[in-house]
Amino acid sequence: MTLQPKFYQNRVCLNVLAGSKENAREIWQAAEGHVLVGVLSKNYDSVASAVADMREYAALIDNALSVGLGAGDPNQSAMVSAISAEVQPQHVNQVFTGVATSRALLGQNETLVNGLISPTGKTGMVKISTGPLSSQAADGIVPIETAIAMLKDMGGSSVKYFPMGGLKAIEEFRAVAEACALQDFWLEPTGGIDLENYEAILRIALDAGVSRVIPHIYSSIIDKESGNTRPADVSTLLAITKKLVG
Repeated sequence: MTLQPKFYQNRVCLNVLAGSKENAREIWQAAEGHVLVGVLSKNYDSVASAVADMREYAALIDNALSVGLGAGDPNQSAMVSAISAEVQPQHVNQVFTGVATSRALLGQNETLVNGLISPTGKTGMVKISTGPLSSQAADGIVPIETAIAMLKDMGGSSVKYFPMGGLKAIEEFRAVAEACALQDFWLEPTGGIDLENYEAILRIALDAGVSRVIPHIYSSIIDKESGNTRPADVSTLLAITKKLVG
């Protein structure tokens, strides 16, 4: 079982949601394997049912599975850790305070585990209070460099920067990208990314020198009627990626 995602030129791997197992396979093929396919824990009523279903997803896409929270819902943190321990996916989405639990339960260091931090309106500062209890308390705001160091302490692989609102927090994002590059940490821009702004967002991360980037592109490429991610849009994203990475 492959635990490491397939990055295009060792730099970029897409992250998109699957509406069904057939859709997951279509996405994976459209991205030529350079993708992590998100399946949300929030869609299941138990860990056991999620594990059984996600194993079937994983089997169709060479384990390029991303276990999701569901709109960054902190209340899904424990469930994501429990599912991931059983499924051993390539990618785990976590709130900041859930990173260490996921890493410990995985029992290995290959699976990517991100930690969710959020924009604050102040360049260079990020919100780390994204857990079940901390998200209900006063905002915990720290320098991005401190947040990255804490994620490393907990066994995290990358920063999940959410919600970006597309280009709204672009100067803050630039500072996050530069810090990730300096500390050799991976970056996952998330929230409001679409076919129009994807290139600009990815370019900032690559120009900053981030070693590996995992952009999350969700609702903007999902067909509203079927709930499936459009494979043609995934192909477009891959073409943009190839143009930028070379």
